[in-house]
Amino acid sequence: MTRPLIDPHLQSLDSRSRDIFRLIVDSYLRDGEPVGSRNLSRLLPGALSPATVRNVMSDLEQLGLIYAPHISAGRLPTQIGLRFFVDAFMELGDLSEEEQRSIEAQVKASGSGATLEHMLTEASQMLSGMSRGAGLVVAAKSEVPLKHIEFIQLEPTKALTVMVSQNGDVENRVVDLPAGVTASQLHEASNFLNAHIRGRTLAEAKIEIARLKDETRAALDTLSQDLVERGLAVWAGTSADMPSRLIVRGRANLLENITAQADLDLLRHLFDDLETKEGMIQLLDLTEEGSGVRIFIGSENKLFSLSGSSLVVAPYRDKDSRVIGALGVIGPTRLNYARIVPMVDYTAQIISRMLR
Repeated sequence: MTRPLIDPHLQSLDSRSRDIFRLIVDSYLRDGEPVGSRNLSRLLPGALSPATVRNVMSDLEQLGLIYAPHISAGRLPTQIGLRFFVDAFMELGDLSEEEQRSIEAQVKASGSGATLEHMLTEASQMLSGMSRGAGLVVAAKSEVPLKHIEFIQLEPTKALTVMVSQNGDVENRVVDLPAGVTASQLHEASNFLNAHIRGRTLAEAKIEIARLKDETRAALDTLSQDLVERGLAVWAGTSADMPSRLIVRGRANLLENITAQADLDLLRHLFDDLETKEGMIQLLDLTEEGSGVRIFIGSENKLFSLSGSSLVVAPYRDKDSRVIGALGVIGPTRLNYARIVPMVDYTAQIISRMLR
C-alpha cells in the first residue's frame, strides 16, 4: 500500500495519547458514534481518570486529530485523524485462503469465454458485495487488434458500425451515411476494411488506410471511400473523447444508512462527478501515481471533496505491465480499511494475471 509521509509532530505522540486516539478511531469505525472521556477511561488498560483523558483529548483536538460534533459530546476523528490512523496504526488484515479462493474463482468464472467488460463488471459486483460499499472499475479504452468491422444500414442516412476485436469484445456505433449510399456500397466498404484492418489496432488501421489512399481510390467509388473514412473516424473520435469506461455496482449500499437530504445530495454529486470524462481520467491518474493500493479519504482528492467519501483503489495491468485500468471500493469514511485494502489488492492482482 502506498503510504504518504506522516507529520513529525504527530509521530511524537506519547503512548497514552496514541492509545486514546486509537480507541476513538476504533469506536468510530465500528459504531460511527462519538466516544466520551468516561467511556474511554473504562476501556483503557491503566487506571486513568476521566479528567486525565479529557486533557489528552484536548491535546489531540489541538493537533487537529479529533473534534467534538456537538457541545459536551464525545469526540470523533477528523479526516486528518483518519489519515494519520491509516498511515501510522492500521494493521492490514490478511485474506483467508477461503476468501482468496472465492475471489479467484469468481473472477475466473466471469472471465471464462466472456468479454473483458463482463469480467470487470462481475469484479465490481463482487467487491460491492464483499465490502458493503460500491464496487468501482475504470477500464481504459485499450488498443486491441481488430478482427472484423461491418456496416449495417438502419435508415437511408444512418448505419450501425459493428467492430469486433480479436479478444472478443464487440462495440457498436451509429455513423451518418453519405447521401445516396446503397446496401452494396456498405458491403463493399466493409470488405475493403476487413481486408486491411485485421490484426491491426484502430490507430494502425487508420495509418494503413491513409497509406493505401491511391489503392482505396481505385478500389472503391467515392461514396464507399467516404464511408470507410467516416467509419474509422467515428471510432477514433469516440475513443479520444472518452478514453475510459466506468463500471459501478452496489450504489444502493451507500444509501442504506442515509436519511438526510443533504447527504443524499452529496452522493448524487459524487456519482455525477465520476461519470464525467474528467472524473475517470482522474481516477486512472490516481492509480498511476502509486505502485499499489491507494486510500483517499474525504477531501484529500478533489473528486471526493464535496461528497466526503473514501476510496480504496488499485491499478490492474496488461501483459506489458502497463496500467490499463483501476478497481476499488467507494464508501463512507467509516470503511473497514484493514479488510478492504487486501481485498482490492488481491482482486487487482488476479485480473492482471488473467490479462497476462
